[in-house]
Amino acid sequence: MASTKDGNEKEIAQKDKDQIIKEKELIITRLRDDISSLRDDQETFYSSRDCAIECVEIPMYGFPASHAKELIVQNHELDHRPRLNTSSYVNVVSEPEEREVALMGMEVNLADGSVYPASLQLHDSVVNMIAALWNCPKPASKENSGGASAGTPNYCGAGTVGSTEACLLAGLAHKFRWRRWYAKKHGLTKEQVMGVIPNIVISSCYQAAWEKLFRYFDVMPRFMFPKLANKMRIEASQIKDLVDDKTMAVVGILGNHYNGAYDPIWDMDKVVAEVNAEKGLQVGIHVDAASGGFVAPFQDNVPPFDFRLENVLSISASGHKFGESVCGTGWLVFRHREDLAEHISVSVTYLGGVSDSITLNFSRPAAGAYVQLYKFLRLGKFGYKRKIQRQLDVTNQFRKMARELKWSDGEPIFEICDGSSPDEEHPVCLPVFAARLNPELRKKKHLHFNDHSLQHAMGEFHWYVGAYFLSFEDFSKDGQLTPLCSDEPVSSSMFRVVFKSNLTHVLSKDLFRRLKEVLGHFRQDETISTMRTVLLQAYSTAKTHQNEHTSC
Repeated sequence: MASTKDGNEKEIAQKDKDQIIKEKELIITRLRDDISSLRDDQETFYSSRDCAIECVEIPMYGFPASHAKELIVQNHELDHRPRLNTSSYVNVVSEPEEREVALMGMEVNLADGSVYPASLQLHDSVVNMIAALWNCPKPASKENSGGASAGTPNYCGAGTVGSTEACLLAGLAHKFRWRRWYAKKHGLTKEQVMGVIPNIVISSCYQAAWEKLFRYFDVMPRFMFPKLANKMRIEASQIKDLVDDKTMAVVGILGNHYNGAYDPIWDMDKVVAEVNAEKGLQVGIHVDAASGGFVAPFQDNVPPFDFRLENVLSISASGHKFGESVCGTGWLVFRHREDLAEHISVSVTYLGGVSDSITLNFSRPAAGAYVQLYKFLRLGKFGYKRKIQRQLDVTNQFRKMARELKWSDGEPIFEICDGSSPDEEHPVCLPVFAARLNPELRKKKHLHFNDHSLQHAMGEFHWYVGAYFLSFEDFSKDGQLTPLCSDEPVSSSMFRVVFKSNLTHVLSKDLFRRLKEVLGHFRQDETISTMRTVLLQAYSTAKTHQNEHTSC
């Protein structure tokens, strides 16, 4: 017994000793790290050990603030230059005061209405301004939820995280509105109508937000296929054969992201009215104005596209595109609350207060609303009009020069595919240039390069010009590769240049000069002798399809 007891005591003593050694080693390691950190504090980032660290996991000890920032800067340097990214619609420029306003908004949670009532009122004021811009009928007094001034009713709408959330919210409101109507018409219970899947009529040129609606919220798309010959605008007459009593809404796109053309929402409204009257339906229109919501109101030659049309029930837009706000800003406005927005309204008790929420996200920063108001105050309607006109002028100038480019035999190099026409001085479309290499020229000359070749070659001059195939994966057909346009095969392609506010005349001239240089290089058709041309040819022949719709 004694020997066993002594053995146990020795084992325990050894374990204690090992534990003490481990603890001491850990202390030594920490001291070494502390000494290294102190040394790093006295060094520049590039002379410190931090510059060799790859950020793949949370470090045990923190870095000096300047080093943490520089690690992120190192990563950021590997991106394309935001100002030379002509494929995206998202605003990339801001003023110092604007950034200060955004920083203030980052620390305010709009979900906390009882804590930040002034910020919530600011948000409501911005919604009211946008609703008025889109000619929304004035709200009834019973819709008041604490307006910009006491006793003033608010318009029904919300700030969202980009226009994707706005589209999803609008889709849900239309779906629940349709569900109530459909259940009443067919005498169904709530449980029975839940099993009926509605459809939505929309152009095949939809943005990515709608794919999320189809997949996440059980909605079946019915596509209207435009013709490239018609500038990718849908024909309103297509609606008649697609709408039935399971149709929850028709979507009109005010500026499709492929080429900037406007769907004829003014004509779509007439057709929807006729179909509703003929079939005894109550289908409404949602206007997806992600890109055009802050452009069309400032163009003099655009027919009514907004709440002036009787069947337009909701409009969404990206504030961070031509609205010039910070990335992640979106807006949604409903024609009225009754039997529409009320279906997605949730009363929330939080931090000692009660507020209504009609957003998918609960917590969200006030930065988008703050910056949007800043831009409204900074530019005013006159400033927005001048800004849009300047963008359209730069686009027209670039388009004119591109149209004049000829091959050696006089054949036009490009076919212009955007919403403009040669004889239009003020085209009704976004400030977007879209084109493709002339198909006839490619056939005659057997050109060895394509639209994607241009994209990659322009990248050598730091310009990002997005090329894409005119096809998509059709959700309604289990992802089958389908042409975007009824008059083009899936192999067709094109490219676009978005003339955001930072793409000035000076930059536009450089972009065009580089485009001409690239075309001249391709036209020489020399034997491949440099790594540059090897890479270009590799890119040109790699024809993998990437057909996902984008929202940028």
